[in-house]
Amino acid sequence: MRLPEKQGLYNSDNEHDSCGIGFVAHIKGEPSHDIIARGLDVLRNMDHRGAINADNSSGDGAGILMQIPHEFIVDVLKIKVGEPGKYGTGLIFLPRDEKEASVCLDVLSQTIEAEGLSLAGYRDVPVDSTVPGEIARTNEPVIKQVFVRASLEKDVLERKLYLIRKVVEKEIRNSKLSSRDQFYMPSLSAKVIVYKGMLTPGQLRNYYADLNNGKFKSAIALVHSRFSTNTFPSWDLAQPFRIIAHNGEINTIKGNRLWMQAREALMKSDVFGEDLSKLLPVIEPGKSDSASFDNVLEFLYMAGRTLPHALCMMIPESFNEKNPIPGSLKAFYEYHSTIMEPWDGPASMLFSDGRYIGGTLDRNGLRPSRYVITKNDLIVMGSEIGVQTFAPDEIKFKGRLRPGKILLVDTQLGIIIPDEEVKDQLSHRNPYLMWLKENRLMMDDINVKHRVPSNIDNFSLYAKAFGYTREDIFEIISYMSEKGVEPISSMGNDVPLALFSDRPKRLFDYFKQMFAQVTNPAIDPIREGLVMALANYIGKLHSNILVESPEHCKLIKFRSPIITNTDLGKIKDLKDEMFSHQVIRMVFPVSGGPEGFEKALQLILSEAEKAVDNRKNYIILSDRDINKDEAAIPSLLAVSAVHHHLIKKQKRMQVGIIVETGEPREVHHFALLLGYGASVINPYMAFAAIDYLIREGRIRLEYREARKNYIKSIDKGILKVISKMGISTLRSYHGARIFEAVGLRKELIDKYFEGSVSRIGGIGLNEIFYETAACHNFALSGRINGEPLHFKTAEIY
Repeated sequence: MRLPEKQGLYNSDNEHDSCGIGFVAHIKGEPSHDIIARGLDVLRNMDHRGAINADNSSGDGAGILMQIPHEFIVDVLKIKVGEPGKYGTGLIFLPRDEKEASVCLDVLSQTIEAEGLSLAGYRDVPVDSTVPGEIARTNEPVIKQVFVRASLEKDVLERKLYLIRKVVEKEIRNSKLSSRDQFYMPSLSAKVIVYKGMLTPGQLRNYYADLNNGKFKSAIALVHSRFSTNTFPSWDLAQPFRIIAHNGEINTIKGNRLWMQAREALMKSDVFGEDLSKLLPVIEPGKSDSASFDNVLEFLYMAGRTLPHALCMMIPESFNEKNPIPGSLKAFYEYHSTIMEPWDGPASMLFSDGRYIGGTLDRNGLRPSRYVITKNDLIVMGSEIGVQTFAPDEIKFKGRLRPGKILLVDTQLGIIIPDEEVKDQLSHRNPYLMWLKENRLMMDDINVKHRVPSNIDNFSLYAKAFGYTREDIFEIISYMSEKGVEPISSMGNDVPLALFSDRPKRLFDYFKQMFAQVTNPAIDPIREGLVMALANYIGKLHSNILVESPEHCKLIKFRSPIITNTDLGKIKDLKDEMFSHQVIRMVFPVSGGPEGFEKALQLILSEAEKAVDNRKNYIILSDRDINKDEAAIPSLLAVSAVHHHLIKKQKRMQVGIIVETGEPREVHHFALLLGYGASVINPYMAFAAIDYLIREGRIRLEYREARKNYIKSIDKGILKVISKMGISTLRSYHGARIFEAVGLRKELIDKYFEGSVSRIGGIGLNEIFYETAACHNFALSGRINGEPLHFKTAEIY
């Protein structure tokens, strides 16, 4: 269960999988062993969707989630647990070291008693250790089962068991046990139980003897066959997890994890009260993308939301003018988009809490899920048709999940709830449309008090200070302003990497975009325009996500992340305590050397934190007033440093980040700023370049039309960049850090670009200072006298 240490090109953060999933359920909720047998058959029929190791017998993982088998526990195991729903149980994976296993059990026992419940006992789970392959056996845990009694209502008990599990996990994770990574609890619940392991689909029923007992009964069986793509299989990462079985990948997982961490400081729960702190962190470190998704879904569910509600928050369906949905549902999604960004990527997600079982697809529908309903009240769903065979006269209905839609079975009421009904109920929980109308601002809603000019005196000098070249102005900005698209060239790129170039390079040049290359497809942003979205928000972002209130929509919505000078002026002129701001200068003294550069960067971090403490709703990082003595700190460095610093201080969600900078001009630059935490960007030097080109007669358009074309081309380019990673929305891409650095020192990455990868090392803060200062000094040192300078050719295009 211990993943290898980070080494070479391997990093456990990249754990992904692509799998086979399915479930069998009796719609009327009648438990039987036949349901479990059918579930295991479904799993066996998806053997080709799992993976097997070189020893030809060690699987990547297989598992099954079922209702708690009360009859089996009482009649076969003879354990005195009380009435159904009055006790909890679950399997435990323990270290093979007896002393350390005993310590883990002591922690669990003590926590159960400390939380006011009664330990009914443990038992050794009968397994056949000859079944797994040799590699799986070397990592095989000791498996026990715990039983916990209580005199609590079922849902209250479920939350208490969740709390116990989280407390125990955290205590053991933070302990000094050498084998602490080998402790894992597949489930601890009053409703469901999970049997899983590093097995093939065919090995599961032979490994766990319990699954073959006729008195082991359930009305549901949710199964999963794992294919751990390009990563290491392990016992704990087998699925199902506590609620879900997932086929696909969460492409935005880095950002999702980071934003969830940032939200934790502001959480308050009427359900958990003071116990909430015991549940943090919500996401267990070192697990897969699917495990992290399950952590958050389980947390939202335990804190009071229904499973469909939480799923619609995390995997919203797409909508726009060409893909309309009911107004109330649109308001529901728009409201929740202010609370949480989508967990984006190809996903077929099956889920169950013991009563409800169902499935949903991502907004693109990039993973298949098909189902059959029989005349004798069975429903079978799987990654493909044929996972369970029925005669034609037995079948009542066949269908498939559609993008963004939910299929939900209520085994207590004995009904299937269609997507329309599920979402109609959700969209009328609160007056979401009224809340949006009364609180949310659009840029067009804000009055213009004065227009901010685009032209800049001594344009050529300041442009050079930001490293603009002839190609930047006359080939890139000029073309984009005229055509509304990026210029396209061919014959590849033989320019030296920034690390090896003998010319000063912008920090942007040290980063490369990542793209979909495992099993998740890239998206065509033109053909898939129905699911693409660039909307983002700034404003009162610091509301508690566990409570629904109008406060969440007290913000400004931007249709594009690129804002004009006048738009920024409108934001600065807003007089509202919910939209207060602070401008932070993004400059450093050139004469201060590397020490002065780092000191200026630390001052920005201090001022950003102080702005949050002073209840500012957004900060504006600005390099507009550079001069002979003060140069601009690279905007990417400042943005990422502020973003990660505020997350560490648990203050990021209280503030939005606007960047007023002269540095970015290409799509790649904007993508980096957004990917490292900027909410919106005002590229004032690019707009000044458009004005310059018009005055020079290089562009024969009105300024406003040329500027509109430029913004349009950047927007198109951003959609292209995010779609290469299989991401559909800017909200998901924002802060997701989906880049690799090429040529940056590890110390620099760890301090200012945490979570990013730089495989070969390279320059640090000192070198960034010298490259930035060289560019600035060439342009501005002693030359602010209007004397024209000729732009250099970068020899890139």
